[in-house]
Amino acid sequence: MEDVSSPVSEQQQPAARTRRAGMLFLGTIAVLIVSGVGIQIWRAKDGKAAERTSAMAETHSSAEVLAVAYARVNGESITFESLARECVERFGKDVLDEMVKRLIIQQECAKNGITVSTNEVDQEILKIAKGVGLGLEQYYNVLAEQNLTPLQYRRDIIWPLLALKKLAGTDTNIRITREMIQQAYEDNYGPRVKARMIRVDNIRRATEIWEKAKASPAEFDRLARDFSMEPNSRALGGVIPPIRRHSGAHPELRRAAFAMSTPGEISGVIQEGVGRYTILQFEDYTEPVDHNMADVEAELYTDLQQREVERMVGETFERLNKAARVDNFMTGESRGQAAETNAAETQSAAVDESLTTN
Repeated sequence: MEDVSSPVSEQQQPAARTRRAGMLFLGTIAVLIVSGVGIQIWRAKDGKAAERTSAMAETHSSAEVLAVAYARVNGESITFESLARECVERFGKDVLDEMVKRLIIQQECAKNGITVSTNEVDQEILKIAKGVGLGLEQYYNVLAEQNLTPLQYRRDIIWPLLALKKLAGTDTNIRITREMIQQAYEDNYGPRVKARMIRVDNIRRATEIWEKAKASPAEFDRLARDFSMEPNSRALGGVIPPIRRHSGAHPELRRAAFAMSTPGEISGVIQEGVGRYTILQFEDYTEPVDHNMADVEAELYTDLQQREVERMVGETFERLNKAARVDNFMTGESRGQAAETNAAETQSAAVDESLTTN
């Protein structure tokens, strides 16, 4: 989703839209980030070592695997056991959290009889590679530059993505309407609002700044530099990317932006959520891009499909994550319905005990 706190020049926007269709593999990873899965990979510089241990685990006892030497210094071995212990101490909390998330997906797939075959994973990777104009080997080389082995990519990114798509029913439940296509066309090719922004975290401060901006609109640049809590736009005197009519920014901010029409005009204080108050200064509208809608409709449709997949995948994982009972023994934390019930029962018991003793 577009964030108005990240400045992008108007000249860059048409090129960015063109590049977007081709950057399918980045979009794939973004799906996981948007969904909250955020599968983080415990990346070794030598991915072959991790694959070697995985292969050994299938044919050797636990004791033999633990004794595998990963390095030897003056004849003294650093074993898998000692390496694993130190890795757990350094990264265990984060890695465990991601393993929990992956297990939540696996359990829901088993519950619903959903499987993701090796062939499906292969085909998805091939499709992504073709989407960015690369052969499979070239694509894996690109992943290697990110310290991603084929095994990690398949297991930690592609499998969860495909599983969540199936759980969300993205093959059958996506509906792209004419209204959605029209709005996408207006977003991509219609006029946008050029504005400056001041954002603060409480209504009192927002009101004080708004009064100063209304009294001296020419001082908006200075006020943004002095008071805005958004570091990127603040450094530019409040300059933000042009605001689209239907997507990207918060609905209230979009509504306020398109309600203005006079250069220098100051909006009211816009509440975008808890602790998020924004003031805009209107500058102008961008020139619409001359395009026949029929010529770009297929591209818009594909883009909308991808957005809907991301939305559905994100909502699906969020639902599963909230419903799961998780007891994290490393951090001593528990969450989920059962954990909440236990907490309520404990609190009730404490109240009862207090009543009987007083």
